[in-house]
Amino acid sequence: MEEFSLTDLNELLHFANYPGVQNEPSIKEFLVRFPLPVIINALQTQANVPGLESTLVACLERIFQTKYGASLIPQYMPFLQVGLKADSQAVRSLACKTVSCLFEKLDDKSVSPAQLIIAYDIYPLLLDCLVNGDEHVAAASVDAIKNFACSPEGIAMIFQANGDEATDLRILAAKCSSMGRIRVLALIVKLFSVSHAVASVIYSSKLLDLLEREVSNMNDTLATLSVLELLYELAEVQHGAEFLSKTTLLQLLSSIISNNVVESILRSRAMMISGRMLSRENIFAFIDETSVRTVISAIERRLGSSETADADECESAVEALGQIGSSAQGAALLLSSSPDAAHFVIDAAFDRQRHGNQLAALYALGNIAGDNRPENNRILNGDAEEILRHLIYETASKSSKLTPSGLFLLILQQGSEIRLAGYRLLSGLVARPWCLMEICSKQEIINIVTDAYVESTKIGMDARHKCCQAIYKALAVSGKLTTDSTLAGIAAKLQEAVKRGPYLAQKQAEAKPTIMTEQRF
Repeated sequence: MEEFSLTDLNELLHFANYPGVQNEPSIKEFLVRFPLPVIINALQTQANVPGLESTLVACLERIFQTKYGASLIPQYMPFLQVGLKADSQAVRSLACKTVSCLFEKLDDKSVSPAQLIIAYDIYPLLLDCLVNGDEHVAAASVDAIKNFACSPEGIAMIFQANGDEATDLRILAAKCSSMGRIRVLALIVKLFSVSHAVASVIYSSKLLDLLEREVSNMNDTLATLSVLELLYELAEVQHGAEFLSKTTLLQLLSSIISNNVVESILRSRAMMISGRMLSRENIFAFIDETSVRTVISAIERRLGSSETADADECESAVEALGQIGSSAQGAALLLSSSPDAAHFVIDAAFDRQRHGNQLAALYALGNIAGDNRPENNRILNGDAEEILRHLIYETASKSSKLTPSGLFLLILQQGSEIRLAGYRLLSGLVARPWCLMEICSKQEIINIVTDAYVESTKIGMDARHKCCQAIYKALAVSGKLTTDSTLAGIAAKLQEAVKRGPYLAQKQAEAKPTIMTEQRF
């Protein structure tokens, strides 16, 4: 084939770098000028021309991302095979992305993308790209395999009982380099998130054992940290807790938290993952309270250890406790079974000496108080509520402010970050009658939450208004407005602020000129 002329190259470059989305007619017009076989052949034979490969790859990506372009892919499956085995990383990445386009963009219902992948033996090539490609190729191959796994044929192929060495994920992970093994584990995590059905197959196939084994191996800190990041992704999956609770991962995480020898960052990540796993409202349907207590005790020991001097580790511990306290049952368990841990969170929330720790503690205490729970689920059982009240009053009595209301006001008088966390804390705590009275006893608190000028950012305005709403609602249902004129006046002020909304500073804001006509005499 003849080489492209300068005019051809300019046209290709223009198409590749076109700033907008190419529509179907423009794609068809382009393919009349440059048929696919011509582009593919040039990609194979003229790769040595400076800049040509990247231009052709960009052109093909644009073509296959359209429905018309995707309809052509089934005709070029042999070329797709060649692309997945190419020496060029850019071409391999293109081939992997083309597989994803086949699943995502193909409209022809008479063609099964999954069956094409099986017929042309594409899956083993995708796995090779995963393990041996660069980071862009590996990421593109994961997306392609994830698309494949959304089909019954894909699930059957990926998780076949008697897979060969090229396709069995367990064998592949065992033979890989450390980086390749982490990539295989990352693929398993991505597949786990596809659906509950795929997650169930992964669990039944004992592929989660690979993660357990890797976490247990503490010889390579970077590898362990990478696996912990993958576990965090697993904990984020909606159905993750159900399957992770059936493994020994929670016990392994507790062991890492209690291990004084490992790097601080590993303990921090283990605490964050544990907290994330135990933060879901339905977690106690899958995990018994003893296992949760074990995790809380491990975190509590880290907070009480003289060796926990690392600020990030301390903040991670506090944040993890707050995550566990996100659910009503978790908060009750934290307060009743580990009051020392809860005491640490409350003390830290009102300690101005360590800004990062205070901020994490305020958010954690807000979780425990129920700010992120439905209104009808904020109040805990009797014992837990009494412990929460007692701990807050005890902390206040040991401070210069003496009362919880003084501590609340102190929080709202600090910088914007702390104030934002303070609004959130009060929004949850105010559901308790004792806290409502503490708030109403300080006119300065009411002035701040009703002052539309206090906050200058949208998130701050929203948080202040939400806090104002929560206080007003608690006051309105308290039954005390008819008997206390002071509280009635506070309620009226709160109601007016709530009606104004989060952004309107005054009921009638009049424009004032900033430039005036000069007065001449």
